[in-house]
Amino acid sequence: MGTYLDARTSQNASIANSIAIPILLLNAPQLFGQIGLVTAGATTNPRVLLKGTISLTLPLALAGITITIVRGTLSTDPVVYSATSTFSLSVLAPQVITFSAADFNPPITPQLTYTAFVSSNLLGTVRVGPESFDGILVSD
Repeated sequence: MGTYLDARTSQNASIANSIAIPILLLNAPQLFGQIGLVTAGATTNPRVLLKGTISLTLPLALAGITITIVRGTLSTDPVVYSATSTFSLSVLAPQVITFSAADFNPPITPQLTYTAFVSSNLLGTVRVGPESFDGILVSD
């Protein structure tokens, strides 16, 4: 059984339609959440459980949305999770994307930082909220 070590939340927008942040560059990662987990007390088999949600309005075209989570602060840091969802032309309401990821046996440093990015393959995609990203660190 794992021992709880730390948990953090990055809550950018709590309410639907509370923000309007356009994604201005095609296929360019845009940060929407970041957490730092303190590793004090970690022993063997550290595990980080990550989850989150983001809501977007999409242009009236076939849109591909990619969520990427890295261990670090830059989109070029080691990827621990990536998924792409493609939405059809008939979607008009904001789309809520939820995700769940894990990082098993990450390197033990004083703090593990995780950053969540979103990108779109079409201009006209707008982040509208809610947006949330959180994680928990456990170790044996």
